[in-house]
Amino acid sequence: MFRIRWWLALPGVLLLSAGLLLARHDSLATHSAALRVPPPVAGVLPSIPPFPEPVSPRIATAATPVTVRYTFDGGIHKPITDINGGRQLRPLGENGGALRLVPQGLGLAVAYPDRCTLASDADCPRAILEGFRDDSLNPGTRPIEYGASVLMTRGDLADGANVVQKGYSVGGVSQYKLQVDHRLGHPSCVIVGRRGGIYRAEPWLDVADGSWHSLTCRRAEGRLTLSVDGVPRASVRVPARVAIANAEPLRIGGKGPAEGNDQFAGEIDNVFVSIGG
Repeated sequence: MFRIRWWLALPGVLLLSAGLLLARHDSLATHSAALRVPPPVAGVLPSIPPFPEPVSPRIATAATPVTVRYTFDGGIHKPITDINGGRQLRPLGENGGALRLVPQGLGLAVAYPDRCTLASDADCPRAILEGFRDDSLNPGTRPIEYGASVLMTRGDLADGANVVQKGYSVGGVSQYKLQVDHRLGHPSCVIVGRRGGIYRAEPWLDVADGSWHSLTCRRAEGRLTLSVDGVPRASVRVPARVAIANAEPLRIGGKGPAEGNDQFAGEIDNVFVSIGG
């Protein structure tokens, strides 16, 4: 019978123990590094130079289904892009108007200038986010769903407060838009075709209550429907022939930075556009 000499197995046991300790150390180090990843940085968004605009007289529409979404969670040191890293937005401001990224949940939201109380609108600070020309965001007559989450108070209300829009309602340009207009705090969805005719879905509902609300506009099956926090609240019939196609960029928070821009006040998050889905 052979006797097991335990001291001969001791080096192997020590090596195994050392390996387990190293593996545990590596796991803890990896976990600790993950915890040290800094959160996105809030603060004032710096303005950037204008985008080079493509020159083309022809206006196209989305050829395939398209979905874009902006969460604004990249922080002030990164370009504002959609969740896929494309379709960059730039901050535009006048009269000292600036946009800020502020904490919202685990991420960030865009805070717009406070509602201006100056006697002349020409002197008011204004600021918006603007993309570049992107004809793939033109739905034509296809189904479209678009919207955003907003946080507003009574002091943020005005006769005009545009949340998301592409195009204009005059001059045969065509448009889709989400807004919170009037001092009653009513959200509304608007669609305007290239041949005119304004279609508007607006519920008797106040969303300027200091809480976050998800607002969704959906054009499909001959109707334009506004949902608030996932519940349909208003709808209007829209003829199938009504087409939306323009050379305007996507804008968030106003129809431009100039005077009379229907400036939004409050906070905006989770902006999205989905066409043909």
